[in-house]
Amino acid sequence: MRSLCVEPFQNLSVVDTGARRAFTHCSPWKTNHKYEAVLSFPLSSPIRKSLCICLASSANLPVMMEEKKQTFDANEAALLVKELNESFRTGKTKSYEWRVSQLKGIEKMVVEREKDISEALYKDLSKPEYEAFVSEIAMVKSSCEEALKELKQWMKPEKAKTSMATYPSSAEIVSEPLGAVLVISTWNYPFSLSVKPVIGAITAGNAVALKPSEIAPATSSLLSKLFEEYLDRSAVRLVEGAVLETTALLEQKWDKIFYTGSPRVGRIVMTAAAKHLTPVVLELGGKCPAVIDSDVDLQVTVRRIIAGKWQLNNGQACISVDYIITTKEFAPKLIDALRKGIEEFFGTDPMESKDISRIVSSNHFSRLESLMDNFKVFNKIVVGGQRNQKKLKIAPTIFLDVPGDSQLMQEEIFGPLLPIITVENVKDSIDLINSKPKPLTAYLFTNNEKLKNNFVQSVSSGGMVINDTVLHVTVSSLPFGGVGESGMGSYHGKFSFDAFSHKKAVLYRSFSGDASVRYPPYTPEKQKLIRAVMNGGIFDIILALMGWSRD
Repeated sequence: MRSLCVEPFQNLSVVDTGARRAFTHCSPWKTNHKYEAVLSFPLSSPIRKSLCICLASSANLPVMMEEKKQTFDANEAALLVKELNESFRTGKTKSYEWRVSQLKGIEKMVVEREKDISEALYKDLSKPEYEAFVSEIAMVKSSCEEALKELKQWMKPEKAKTSMATYPSSAEIVSEPLGAVLVISTWNYPFSLSVKPVIGAITAGNAVALKPSEIAPATSSLLSKLFEEYLDRSAVRLVEGAVLETTALLEQKWDKIFYTGSPRVGRIVMTAAAKHLTPVVLELGGKCPAVIDSDVDLQVTVRRIIAGKWQLNNGQACISVDYIITTKEFAPKLIDALRKGIEEFFGTDPMESKDISRIVSSNHFSRLESLMDNFKVFNKIVVGGQRNQKKLKIAPTIFLDVPGDSQLMQEEIFGPLLPIITVENVKDSIDLINSKPKPLTAYLFTNNEKLKNNFVQSVSSGGMVINDTVLHVTVSSLPFGGVGESGMGSYHGKFSFDAFSHKKAVLYRSFSGDASVRYPPYTPEKQKLIRAVMNGGIFDIILALMGWSRD
């Protein structure tokens, strides 16, 4: 293996000008556009390999290449799927004992290697130890504990009612594992968003492969080592890498694909899955609004907004508050309270605070900087605006009344920038939210019961929280997932088990009760009786058996 110093794309010897144009026309901070450009070429294409080298270079990632052979290609991906399927077909992953052993392995891993996990998260994101524990380590541990406690109950067949048409009979719904499943995780919560779906796959009895994000390399590398040490490698595998490796995996036939990331790459995943009719869970994102009424407890509201924005990985989270809607009259009071709250939490110079994460990479820093400097919004900053490219830090920054057609309001921000949009009446916020793609989460702060009810009934979103932010993800009895542009499918708690299970309908009958009415010849008497049976009325059945009818 050797590390290559890679030149910019325009200096590479690529003869295909169409490929060059497709790639260079993508803005340098738009990684998803680059992924799309790369994935449009066949896996074996030399153009594709050059693009991947450039993509890694632009993200400040080391590009590792073998002298003779690619590390992980389609052939190796096919072999991996074959091995996982062979392991699944032995039946061992279906057993309660195997599932428990793997869950205990993950639980042990989290307890014994907590320090290593925190350090990896700090290397990737400068994530404060407190945040690393609360939002990553404790979440995984809690998921394991719940699964271990509830697994027997989850695995039990569910009794189902039968109809008169099948009498005598009984029925049940059996949860069975799907087979070999693929989990592709993301970088912002690189430990919990990798391991929690794997827990769901294991509880359901599947063999599973995890592809962690290369944008969080320290966590990805650590997970690779931990999976080897604590889990059954014959049925739980991890593949490190970037675009080429992900593409090689997506070209295979899986029994389910679980993807967490952007809507743009989600479309690529869904397209790849469609070739094999593979079902998918897509945990995407969107612009999550927070509507703030003027009748709120302002101090509590501000603290919870800060917790749902800058305490949440410095805004780099799919459920973080993306923008606020409030009234023109209330906005100045809210901005002043937010300014004081930010200073209370992060000091007079938040750039020096150790309690706030950095931006994940120079690529994402440039993207956020571009949003800030856009000619439509740069003069709308009312709080913050400081930045340090060398340290990859951007201070909590608030904008007031940016245009609706600005980039800041057209794409998910995924960072510490927070626009405030004002309306004449807080009720107008519902129409504003509904004019945009459905968000992953919507937040409302109010004491008005009528407004609460109207908001819940009128706003379509993956999830919703009233008078707080983000805490719904800690309630395992609630499904977590998106709708429309923000995703499909859900998980957490038993919903994770269900996400990786097939619900098999089973009807049991004996050899008794074999009625001749079911078989030819179809006489008028039989027709009367079968109509009575299908309509389900006991009185009609009795009449039909006596040769009578209501007519």
